[in-house]
Amino acid sequence: MSAPAADALTRDQARARVDDLRSAIWHHRKLYYADNDPALSDAEYDALERELLALESRFPDLVTPDSPTQRVGAEVQGDLPAVRHAVPMLSLDNATSPEEVAEWHARLRRLLGRDDIPLAAELKIDGVSVSLIYEGGSLARAVTRGDGVTGEEVTSNVRTVDAVPLRLLEPVRFLEVRGEVYYPIAGFEEMNRQRLQAGEPLFANPRNAAAGSIRLLDPRLASERPLDLLVWGLVRLEGRPMPGSHAEALDLLKDLGFRVNPTRRCRSLDEVQAYFDEWREGRDALPYEVDGCVIKIDALDLQAQAGATARAPRWAVAWKFAARQATTVVLGIEINVTRSGALTPTAVLEPVTLGGATISRCTLHNEDEIRRKDVRLGDRVLLERGGDVIPKIVKVILEARPEGTAPFEMPRTCPVCGAAAPRPEGEVFGRCANVSCPARLKESLLHFAQRQAMDIEGLGTALVEQLVDRGLAGDLADLYHLEAAVLADLERMGRKSAQNLVERIARSREAPLERLLYGLGIRFVGERTAQLLSEAFPTMELLHAASRDELTRVREVGAVVADAIRQFFEQEQNLRLIERLRAAGLRMRASEPAARAAGPFSGKSCVVTGTIPGYARDDIKAIIRAQGGRVSESLSKKTDLLIAGEEPGSKLNKARALGVRVVDAAEFAALVAGPQKESEPNA
Repeated sequence: MSAPAADALTRDQARARVDDLRSAIWHHRKLYYADNDPALSDAEYDALERELLALESRFPDLVTPDSPTQRVGAEVQGDLPAVRHAVPMLSLDNATSPEEVAEWHARLRRLLGRDDIPLAAELKIDGVSVSLIYEGGSLARAVTRGDGVTGEEVTSNVRTVDAVPLRLLEPVRFLEVRGEVYYPIAGFEEMNRQRLQAGEPLFANPRNAAAGSIRLLDPRLASERPLDLLVWGLVRLEGRPMPGSHAEALDLLKDLGFRVNPTRRCRSLDEVQAYFDEWREGRDALPYEVDGCVIKIDALDLQAQAGATARAPRWAVAWKFAARQATTVVLGIEINVTRSGALTPTAVLEPVTLGGATISRCTLHNEDEIRRKDVRLGDRVLLERGGDVIPKIVKVILEARPEGTAPFEMPRTCPVCGAAAPRPEGEVFGRCANVSCPARLKESLLHFAQRQAMDIEGLGTALVEQLVDRGLAGDLADLYHLEAAVLADLERMGRKSAQNLVERIARSREAPLERLLYGLGIRFVGERTAQLLSEAFPTMELLHAASRDELTRVREVGAVVADAIRQFFEQEQNLRLIERLRAAGLRMRASEPAARAAGPFSGKSCVVTGTIPGYARDDIKAIIRAQGGRVSESLSKKTDLLIAGEEPGSKLNKARALGVRVVDAAEFAALVAGPQKESEPNA
């Protein structure tokens, strides 16, 4: 069933739906951009964003700085250096029909107050966007889009791409250009053939292959991938006059040594339509994947006048090609377990060629999707590649259904470890409740080692991969039996690093119950909830014995959270893990509450936004809690104080509208340093 229209929802319903949409969008952005494991078609993902935009347009005060509509791309990964873009690297709004392109053009005419708007049309390459910065004519830095504000530095890998000039053909003091790194179709097919022979997992499509290659930590491996690049934009130029149009800018970049994305100037929407139609039919002849056309204002001064929203320029739109379709047969339905424990179904298909690729598998997303489409073994289905990239089942061809088929039922136990995998109320996935399940162990170890949990510095992704793959860590408790001599033999580890890690693991034994609870990764139990639980049940034994009713009496713990906690303690695997952790010497008792008795924030509900020089966000929260305050992520009339640092975002305006007391960075520092009696704030 489709979601209600934005204008049909009450404010409370809209708030709940906005929260659900943001969670789903960030989840699927991570799958698409960071994990290279997309679970939705482009059309389905675009529908989520459009629904969220519609709700935020109707209820502007629900907009938050961390909303997906305010950001683009993927979160920066920890293994690569983070670089802030001097000019935000925005995404593009999408159009799927001539009518939507005409609406975009009409908005521009109204905004600019003129009808004669020069346009430029070019192909939308399906790759990875990068920003290239040249200083003194030489390549100085290459950065991915990241979240649009901050990207990942990939200079070493980009230097291996033959199409990237390491030095410009003409001297330029400073230059920033943007383009698309892509994987040529022929090279992609050859790489997947080699990976198949080697028994390695295949890349889903050329875009995923490009994303994985450009972010490899070893440039030597990146150099073995036949990546290519086409530049599509000039961002900054110093040392010579700026061109007057987009087309002229590309001509200049071509003269400087770049391969540029060919652009056609268009005087009307009819010429744009002709360009779109030409490439919709001719795209198969291209050596790379494209999923549509980008239509831009050609004149750069008019681009500047049109401006941008928080997520996309107003002067450009991406006109997507329609998806391609074919029919095939469902040979089987497999259940996979993600790193977060979610059980996800995948259809095994009779191989079919679709959009130049052979499709033999297709995600079914979740239990509700299977039921909605009623996909069964043996069904003939209509298959589509959304945006020419992600295959999806559009519908079952019922007249071709074999007799005697039965609806598919999702399992309620984990197919990997056998633990219970209940489906929480209001969610679309059943989830394995065993934190030591082999399918989710790596993520569990990384979560356990976080600073906010057990604070085991040095236990990062590369090391966790080795510990699990070599059988050195079968659960969280195995960390406390690791020996420095064994660790020293692992890649990127030496004797000193190994000894330091063993010492940090040993120190983590002293972490109080609230941090251990958070580190265990119990569903819905974040830092704040773990703190409240440890205050109500100051030992692991008391929490284990707590009933559902007793749990729901804890502030901010509802029925859903209580059920998740009970499900955790009902799993024998989890109980064995707790006993092993206890035997390893971990504390099963909460922090002493005496130190939290009083302070300038005593008894006050606080929300933190922005940055305060000299304080990490976690440090600010710890100070508030240590001085008797409560920290919440959401702002409401019940909030006593908003701690507002630099760049506070929309929460500052919301606090003023609600009459919430605002404490700026200087006042916060004074409160922390000064005498309590003189500095205690009053709401």
